[in-house]
Amino acid sequence: MSWSTADIPDLTGRRALVTGATSGLGYQTALELLKHGAEVIIAARNPEKSAKAAVSLATASDRPAPAVLDLDLSDLRSVAKAAAQLTEPLDLLINNAGVMATPYRQTVDGFELQLGTNHLGHFALTARLLPLLLRAEQPRVVTVSSFMHKNAKGISQADFTAENGYSKWDAYSKSKLANLLFMLELDRRAQRAGSNLLSAGAHPGYASTHLQSSGPALAGHSIESRLLAVGTKLVAQSAAAGAMPSLYAGTLPTLKPGSYAGPSFFEYRGAPKIVQPTRTAKDPDLAQRLWTWSVEATGVDAF
Repeated sequence: MSWSTADIPDLTGRRALVTGATSGLGYQTALELLKHGAEVIIAARNPEKSAKAAVSLATASDRPAPAVLDLDLSDLRSVAKAAAQLTEPLDLLINNAGVMATPYRQTVDGFELQLGTNHLGHFALTARLLPLLLRAEQPRVVTVSSFMHKNAKGISQADFTAENGYSKWDAYSKSKLANLLFMLELDRRAQRAGSNLLSAGAHPGYASTHLQSSGPALAGHSIESRLLAVGTKLVAQSAAAGAMPSLYAGTLPTLKPGSYAGPSFFEYRGAPKIVQPTRTAKDPDLAQRLWTWSVEATGVDAF
């Protein structure tokens, strides 16, 4: 039988934080968590959008409005400030936010924007929230990747600053590879430490969100942006459907540590199921090197 949101268990008493929850996948993920009784915190960089999303989520779920946390993943000081504001145990962290195919830009800390936001920001956030996660009975971290990680043949420390040149889609693919390398290494470290933390991954397939066109739009490529928007409308599944693998990975009681969830139909659309990362994503030596580089870049560590 296909898994659906009807299979999500009662989440009453569980506290979840979802990054990038003002729209798209994050919004839909937060909505279902609220509907099933969870206390939800939405973390995003635009306070006005966050406030509007909180009201919308409360109305749509018929639940109390989620708490709002100001968080800019492209600024490590913002990550530290956001994490410091939380004091209660955290049951579920969904590392969902991201940027896609942007023109070359740097984060506040001087890293290439896509790797700096999609990977380093979430790496630092997870590390800083780890004490709160470990205070929960069955803590879980879900890191959202993409089938685009399959296009990345590797990653190096030089990619953090695009020292060897920049290609927007290559950088995006590497950031999504980094997400999976991090997810699996977090699982290995948690298990070695004897922790009950469960680390899992998910990807939405081809889902209709603003990401497909926002990157080209930033670069002033209006034609590319429009073509991607049209293609998304014709081919992609909805954001609600794209959020299903994240919800599956975040709530399935029998999920095995290190699992990776994606859509069932050629990983593009459909009900969620367990899928496989590439061999490169499962390389433990590369994952350890990435972890070391990430600690050096962010100044924080976990396990």
